[in-house]
Amino acid sequence: MMERSIKFNQAILEGTSQAMEEDPSVYLMGLGVPDPKGTFGTTLGLQEKFGPDRVMDMPTSENGMTGIAIGSAIRGMRPIMTHQRVDFFLLALDQLINNAAKWHYMFGDQMTAPIVIRLVMGRGWGQGPQHSQSLQSLFAHIPGLKVVMPSTPYDAKGLLISAVKDNNPVVYLEHRWLHNIHGPVPEESYEVPIGKAHIVQEGKDITIAATSHMVLEARKAIQALEEDGISVELIDIRTIKPLDKETILKSVRKTGRLIVADPDWKTCGFGAEVIALAAEEAFTDLKNPPARIAYPDRHSPTSWALANHYYPSHRMIEMEVYKMMRLPSKAQTLLQQLLEARTTGPLDIPDASFTGPF
Repeated sequence: MMERSIKFNQAILEGTSQAMEEDPSVYLMGLGVPDPKGTFGTTLGLQEKFGPDRVMDMPTSENGMTGIAIGSAIRGMRPIMTHQRVDFFLLALDQLINNAAKWHYMFGDQMTAPIVIRLVMGRGWGQGPQHSQSLQSLFAHIPGLKVVMPSTPYDAKGLLISAVKDNNPVVYLEHRWLHNIHGPVPEESYEVPIGKAHIVQEGKDITIAATSHMVLEARKAIQALEEDGISVELIDIRTIKPLDKETILKSVRKTGRLIVADPDWKTCGFGAEVIALAAEEAFTDLKNPPARIAYPDRHSPTSWALANHYYPSHRMIEMEVYKMMRLPSKAQTLLQQLLEARTTGPLDIPDASFTGPF
């Protein structure tokens, strides 16, 4: 029997619906949740199915409404809050950091704040510096928060259901370019464990640890690298807090080489945390200095002419691998291809090959 394949946004929608069916304490709130586009298609039809008391729009008062949701969580509800941009949620950091993240600790395990914060992140279509930020390292820095970043429809559904059932506040980050990819997703409710990475592909020469959309870029890079006989182990980190250190270290000790691909700024980014882990606990196993593939320390541009030089791609991953494998001529050829691609037209749109199945 053929596996059922659905889109990433449909997987989120299905996971939300099943979580609400299983537990009447789960409710959904967010700006534009009942709108015709349904938050990139992830909330379509839920208000009609569950009613306005469990699926509701909210005013543009992010801090106040997050406080209301946290208050309801403390009293036994399990809210899912959606925000169409991670940037908009910055107004509610006080509620998340000073209340939700600390509640479990301050009350000695006697009270919890089980809330899921869904945030859409990432580049795309000239969104610019106020609508394209990826702030996962900021959330991962805060004790008391769990942070997940699914890259496949399967994980999108399973991690969402796990997040809803978790008694801790969970920040659920979804890259807008992932919403239209497709892949196998079981119809029944299931959980993907928070805090466990996924080995997408085993290899022996080099480890690529990637998050979110960069997992797709890494997949594409591997196709070219394998043609040159380079065996890559790809790890989809999935959960950046708590981090699955064991899986990463086991891989690095096997391959001796590490590249971290994370859609975030380089300085103080999540990639630095993974490299610090390797340096602290697997230093003698490393054959080369680890490398980070990340954004430059500049604001996200609006112009495609600038964006073409800002966002890393599979070619940059390939270049770094060739450097580590001491194949400089291959890296130089790729650099020339990259420079040519940057001048031919906008690259700030989803790669046509990133459709799936994944």
